[in-house]
Amino acid sequence: MVAARVNGVLRDLSHPVAESDIVEPVLASSDDGLAIIRHSCAHVLAQAVQDAFTEAHLGIGPPIKDGFYYDFQVARPFQPDDLALIETKMKAIIKSDQVFVRRVVADDEASIELKDEPFKLELIGLKGSAVDSAADAGVEVGAGELTIYDNVTRDGNLVWKDLCRGPHVPSTRYIPAFKLMRSAAAYWRGSEKNPQLQRIYGTAWDSKQLLAEYLEFLAEAERRDHRRIGKDLELFHLDPTAPGMPYWLPKGMRLLNNLLAFWRDEHEARGYEEISSPLINNKKLWETSGHWEHFREDMFILESDGENTFAVKPMNCPNAMVVYNLKTRSYRDLPLRLSDCDPLHRSERSGTLHGLLRVQRFQQDDAHIFVRPEQIADEYERIFDICERFYSIFGLGYRFRLGTRPEKFIGDVATWDEAEATLRRILDARTGGDYEQEEGGGAFYGPKIDILMSDVLGRSWQMGTIQLDVQLPRRFGCVYVDENGARQTPVVIHRVIYGSMERFLGIYIEHTGGAFPLWISPVQVIAIPVAQEHAGYADQVAAALRAAGVKVEVDARNETLGNRVRMAQQQKVPMMLVLGAREAEDGTVSVRRRGERTLTSLALDDFVAQVAQAVADRVDLPAFAS
Repeated sequence: MVAARVNGVLRDLSHPVAESDIVEPVLASSDDGLAIIRHSCAHVLAQAVQDAFTEAHLGIGPPIKDGFYYDFQVARPFQPDDLALIETKMKAIIKSDQVFVRRVVADDEASIELKDEPFKLELIGLKGSAVDSAADAGVEVGAGELTIYDNVTRDGNLVWKDLCRGPHVPSTRYIPAFKLMRSAAAYWRGSEKNPQLQRIYGTAWDSKQLLAEYLEFLAEAERRDHRRIGKDLELFHLDPTAPGMPYWLPKGMRLLNNLLAFWRDEHEARGYEEISSPLINNKKLWETSGHWEHFREDMFILESDGENTFAVKPMNCPNAMVVYNLKTRSYRDLPLRLSDCDPLHRSERSGTLHGLLRVQRFQQDDAHIFVRPEQIADEYERIFDICERFYSIFGLGYRFRLGTRPEKFIGDVATWDEAEATLRRILDARTGGDYEQEEGGGAFYGPKIDILMSDVLGRSWQMGTIQLDVQLPRRFGCVYVDENGARQTPVVIHRVIYGSMERFLGIYIEHTGGAFPLWISPVQVIAIPVAQEHAGYADQVAAALRAAGVKVEVDARNETLGNRVRMAQQQKVPMMLVLGAREAEDGTVSVRRRGERTLTSLALDDFVAQVAQAVADRVDLPAFAS
């Protein structure tokens, strides 16, 4: 036990309790327990840094998912040798079993004690006003009393202190296992207008075994990093001249186009009609939609002739409303399913960009479905069926999460409540109540259902989303004529399945490690002639495969056969053909499937037919019939 929950509030174990109090133990292995261990470890980190770098000023040091960080103002960035020194000092502090002692202080007292810490003084001045208790800075001050935690040795000497709300573990020996991970630059309180500090990240766990398992997990995640694999497989390029806007290289374009072809085939079969709309629109469109008020900070704004202001579209929704309004719609026309994959742009702070997972330019597999209210439930079932088709073909498990009305929204509360109740009924019917809920997680125009995927490493990712919207069709004056001749406003279902193509591919690259299923692979077969005199037959085989729609390459480089085989393995090509004199004479191919060591001999025509059929059927490597 590392702390206690007293009447629902997390407290130090030293906190006094009354006989009437409800006290619950907080175990080290619990989520709260781990957060407290990590927060305390952040204090140990800060103490060690100020011991090693006496000029260092303290920022903040909160617990975060799987770890902690602390920000420092220092003369130079931290180096790997610095982290090793700091870690050694931290181990000594933990071994010395220093006690965490909580003190309540007045604002002026805290200011005097921390007079040499400018960032702490700023937080003291902000107490109860601009500091969100749920934000990282909230670990220092909130709306209540100010507290300082002293680190006291076993013989009673005060050796270090920090402004903090707590709680903390009783003493440093309650930190069983930790590791410093890396350092990076970070702006004070996340604003580029503030000083740049140096941040040290670490992780801490309630046992050495769990720490070792976590470090192995990170190592595997590093091996699967889509940025490294994307470079190795020549899929995409990220250039500093276009932050967060990927270049798709030839193999990456094949991969992307395979995703789009599957998307188009599945949607056309289900009655969707694809549209495309302008990438740049006058701000009047965004004012009508509400984006100008609620999403403007995330948009790229363009000035035209001084009178007109334009914006690059961050979403396709308003354009779909324009298309709907091009002609009079009858109730018989609904559901009307409009899909599009136009590029979108959203302005992100540079520090938040991350490979394909967080970008500024992306393609979203959008659809906007205009329905009558009584059609909502059936249409959601159709969308759920699409989700099942898409995620199952990629071997992805998924679950649902309901996002409710956010703090900033358009429309009235009653309409929102009705829409949320509708989605709850639909989810209850689909899942039997087995779904998550995120309060305030809806879009500004309506509640939504997010689709969460778990990858091979057990990480959870948001993929698609399904949003129920009664606001935008009203704002754009969308109507249909009902069976009685009256004009009614349709409900719009916004939905994406992949999410963004870039994000989906980033996640999927890491999920597969770059070993894509046959049908989606940018190179499906590689033909390797044993020697130069067999290159002509390799070209003949490649031509037959290309004619059948199979993506094939020939590796006839002046390298040893072993080197070329290893290269094909490193490129994770699903099928490798080794072609020598016997194959050329017999009109056969010797096939080695990815992950296998044995060769299978097949007649060329049979091989081409079987592989082409597998690609057309969008299935993985075929079990060859010889």
